[in-house]
Amino acid sequence: MPQHRHRITRVIFCVISCIAIVLTGNTQSPQFGVFAGPQMSSANYFVTESKQSTEYKYGFHAGFTMKVPFETNLYFSPAAYYSMKGYKASFKKYAYPPDMDAIDNDTRIHTFNLAFLLQYNMGSKPSHFFLKAGPVLDFQLKGKETYHLMNGNTVSKNMVYSFGEYGRYGASLFFQLGFETRSGFFVAGQYDLGITDINNADLGPRINHRVFGLTFGTYFKNKKIVLDTRNKE
Repeated sequence: MPQHRHRITRVIFCVISCIAIVLTGNTQSPQFGVFAGPQMSSANYFVTESKQSTEYKYGFHAGFTMKVPFETNLYFSPAAYYSMKGYKASFKKYAYPPDMDAIDNDTRIHTFNLAFLLQYNMGSKPSHFFLKAGPVLDFQLKGKETYHLMNGNTVSKNMVYSFGEYGRYGASLFFQLGFETRSGFFVAGQYDLGITDINNADLGPRINHRVFGLTFGTYFKNKKIVLDTRNKE
């Protein structure tokens, strides 16, 4: 098993342990919300430790989040969301995948992400700035790549996920700075840095996602239940 898969396993174990500790030790009701926004993604792309030229692709993300009170101004804030990623790469060195004769590659990758974040509110006012950070597990659902060969031909095909091709799983570190209003609406800017290689092929390129995004969302207000304890006549 590749080394980065061992790292992902350790991340999953730590995340599950943290979730269990937070949820079992907290008696306050969590808030649930939805979010979406535009993003631009690329990759840190290396062939034999030589950095290749990359460009950004534009996409979007959308999903669900929750906020569980943990300590004063500190919350556990996991999220599950879809993210449209990709990159454009131009090669000065060549490796498989995509092809030993490929001079570039233009990809579009559909991913499902599970984020395990801590949120810190900067102040005690109902409207406030906040910081979020934590690990994200990345599941590559489907991808397509288009590249040109040295002979001038163009190849367009679905990305193949296997032990000798692209990797199905990855992990990243997520950082977000935003502002939340009294009503529960929030807007934030974020950066998602891939820390695992999404290529499994031996002697192949090292590819790490990187994503900049803008998020708009809202938390749903919890309905308070009021019990009428007055005597009925």
